[in-house]
Amino acid sequence: MPKFAANLSMLFTELPLLDRIQAAATTGFDAVECQFPYDHRPEEIASRLLESGMKMVLHNLPAGNWGAGDRGIAAIPGRQAEFRDGVGRAIEYARLLGCPRLNCLAGAVATEDHRNAFEVLIENLVFAAGALGEAGLDLLIEPVNTHDVPGFFVTGSQQALTIMDTVAAPNLKLQYDLYHAQMMGEDLPQTLSAALSRIGHIQFADAPGRHEPGTGAIDYMFLFRYLDRLGYEGWIGAEYRPSTTTIEGLGWLELHRSGGCQI
Repeated sequence: MPKFAANLSMLFTELPLLDRIQAAATTGFDAVECQFPYDHRPEEIASRLLESGMKMVLHNLPAGNWGAGDRGIAAIPGRQAEFRDGVGRAIEYARLLGCPRLNCLAGAVATEDHRNAFEVLIENLVFAAGALGEAGLDLLIEPVNTHDVPGFFVTGSQQALTIMDTVAAPNLKLQYDLYHAQMMGEDLPQTLSAALSRIGHIQFADAPGRHEPGTGAIDYMFLFRYLDRLGYEGWIGAEYRPSTTTIEGLGWLELHRSGGCQI
């Protein structure tokens, strides 16, 4: 059976972030994930996780100045020192939160920087994979579609796998976001089957729109059953924007809990 994690940055946003942890537990999620937990002390988050009986299964490395338009800095020349500082901060959060994996966003790269971006990204991933490996953590790399984030440097699963081959770190894995992949025209079942052993985490939203399952073109009931048949044992993160409210959009989770996603 699939294991679902609520993305605290996208769901239950009518509540303060820390209160979203209990909301996720109450509505039937198995765990939580968070894009950026850094506005709160890790001890505060850890206390809420303990109180609710939830665990944090994923958060991102610091990704630059999000409010100013950064969507990651790992492939951006000239920001390597900032990236390395962020790795240290993320490891400290992960250690205190018991979070086993961290996601790295390559970022949107200016055209004039593309020539050096690959080398910078590899250098940063080698550093991050080494530091996370020493801490017993997995590092993830996530392709992001260029419709939502023009200029994003890593846009497809095959490109990400090639990057992973170059880094050659056993703890570097693919974060496969089904929404981003669909927006880039990938064959989702084929990619899931071919890359399953290299996938460390899955996220989803329906496409187009990035709302809950049932609002777009992706057959998620099929995909959840398919992942079960493939033997996927990892987490599936609900990283979508509810089309109305989070609660009103949880019909897909109700179907899962009632056995509707079973083979």
